[in-house]
Amino acid sequence: MGPVDNNAPITVETAIEQYIDSVEAGNSRKNFRSALARWRAWLEDERGVTALDDLEVLDCRRYARHLKRRTRDGELKAGTATTYYAYVRAFLTFCVADEFLDANPAKAKRATDELPEDLGDADRQFWREEERRAILRFVDDRADRALDGEADVDRERAFRDRAVVYLLGLSGVRGAEVFAAPADDKRTGIAWGDVRLDDGAVRVLGKSREYEYAQLPARAGTALERYKRVLDPPTDEWPVFPSAHAPSKYRAVREQLAERDVPDDEVEAILDGHAIDAVLREYEVVPPALSTNGARNLMKRLCEEADVGVDGDYLKPHGARRGLGHELYANGHAELAQSALRHASIETTHKSYSDIQAAETAKQVDDILDE
Repeated sequence: MGPVDNNAPITVETAIEQYIDSVEAGNSRKNFRSALARWRAWLEDERGVTALDDLEVLDCRRYARHLKRRTRDGELKAGTATTYYAYVRAFLTFCVADEFLDANPAKAKRATDELPEDLGDADRQFWREEERRAILRFVDDRADRALDGEADVDRERAFRDRAVVYLLGLSGVRGAEVFAAPADDKRTGIAWGDVRLDDGAVRVLGKSREYEYAQLPARAGTALERYKRVLDPPTDEWPVFPSAHAPSKYRAVREQLAERDVPDDEVEAILDGHAIDAVLREYEVVPPALSTNGARNLMKRLCEEADVGVDGDYLKPHGARRGLGHELYANGHAELAQSALRHASIETTHKSYSDIQAAETAKQVDDILDE
């Protein structure tokens, strides 16, 4: 299985670097680079393959078997193993498109037959109704106490935290759609210009990397509106959830004022003479948004304070989305769940909540057999 042209054989390492350069999303680049580096090392150590045109279907079959062995030994989950193999398959598809290879050996059935059986992520967390209600009650009470000066945080922080929980718990957004993803320069967190309070919608960069509108129920909208009044953002470009990380704020001031041709010594004089938050507002410097990791840490702290969790773990941001879909689907609103979660097809929704379908089918079978 050689390259289409007659150029000197390209190494696996070189082809991987070219592929990584072609990947647009920062998070994807990071994930692909790590997984493909491990595969390349395994390929060289275990199969003696360094040149791309020496790669055969048998090498991919042996790699799939290697992943299956690691799964059996408890080192990997089946889903993780199949994801690693998918990264390799995607890379080799790129190699075919760039005419480094005639065909993709990782797609061969006798190679994929060796992959471990992926039964799905059965232990995925989701916020149940009682847990969602409990954390919403907690942030409501905390915001009320902050208004009276009786909370351990100031009013802005309490209202922000409440808005975060309401947005996650009721809108079905993904964390990476509303918070900043440091490894992806296009995911910088939602700004106030993205929020349509009157329309009940929020504009997000979706999983498909296209902009779309997520639904914003009235209660989530109210929490955001009250928080906005407290925050008083100076521009529509201001992030809905600004980061509290001071070094990031200073960096934003230096970078954005430099882009406006403000001399470095003048920038430092401004920073030395004023509080950083005052500088951000006075000079309309857009601060960085709360990151996905920051949002996870926030939910950990809130759950510890509220003594709320799922099976001993904190309420994870993505668990809110799953929980919303689960509740809608379980109450007979499959199409509403599809719309709320922005699934491309109803089949995706059915697959996501197949456990509910199975339970309902079992009940119907019992009812018939008991007649």
